[in-house]
Amino acid sequence: MSTTETRRVTTAGRGGTRRPPHRSAARTRTIRETLAGYTFLLPWMIGFLGLTMGPMLYSLYLSFTSYNLFSPPKWVGFDNYIRLFTDDPVFIQSAQITLFYVLVGTPIKLAAALAIAMLLNFRDRGAGFFRSAFYAPSLIGASVSVAIVWRAMFNTDGPVDRGLQIFGINLGGWIGNVSLVVPMMILLAVWQFGATMVIFLAGLKQVPKELYEAAEVDGAGAFRRFRAVTMPMLSPVVFFNLLLELVGAFQVFASAYIISNGTGGPAGMTNFITLYLYKRGFTDTQMGYASAIGWIVMIVVAVIAVILFRTQKSWVHYSGDDR
Repeated sequence: MSTTETRRVTTAGRGGTRRPPHRSAARTRTIRETLAGYTFLLPWMIGFLGLTMGPMLYSLYLSFTSYNLFSPPKWVGFDNYIRLFTDDPVFIQSAQITLFYVLVGTPIKLAAALAIAMLLNFRDRGAGFFRSAFYAPSLIGASVSVAIVWRAMFNTDGPVDRGLQIFGINLGGWIGNVSLVVPMMILLAVWQFGATMVIFLAGLKQVPKELYEAAEVDGAGAFRRFRAVTMPMLSPVVFFNLLLELVGAFQVFASAYIISNGTGGPAGMTNFITLYLYKRGFTDTQMGYASAIGWIVMIVVAVIAVILFRTQKSWVHYSGDDR
């Protein structure tokens, strides 16, 4: 092979390894778009790191210290966590009351929201009015004003007690009754089922009517159609609402604080875990101990969320899923 031919082959080989111009331009455009995306995300990332992640990590550090706001934190290791479970009966009672509130109140709230959503789903006349009426309490939220009104309604000689006295039932008020104050708190949570109901109603609108017609042709009754058609098709929405309501139930604070005047009474029955955390941190200025309580709550909620996500394969059915 001559020298000229060798140079041509070498040049052709080198040219074959060069990237086409359009690929280089596409890569440059991709990098610019990525940088633009991160630039838009930067304010959120700064807020997340500075206002959420930073305080969380600092509270994790404080949970291993003895800190009273007036002196530097003193490292005590796992003493706060050990004390919670071995030398703090108030914390144990608070955890039990909170778990009862969550495990009883959440299913009742979901059932009430689903029942009303199904009624509205099969009603055309006045559906908008009733949907707005049931959703209205959720717009207020668990605010201080709602708790004040609720306290006045269920207090001694309140309208609820006076109404029950007409039927010969004299409870002497719900606020100071150890047996009734937690059911009253659950009733307050259930009353605000509007947002959950709207989500259920949106899910019911997506269930094909052909499935109900086919089940009816096969002789399925109302309960059978609900069990075999409605619940499987609605299971992703049930999962979503269940997760949100469980997390929200662990965070109940304003209503417990207002109804008990911040004491957690009567007999500690409204001393929910968040209220107990608040009292430890801002009344007793035991910030390290309060931080440990907060992380225990976070761990419990995280474990429940993991269990729900791990078990959803056995009861949540997504459209088009062949599992």
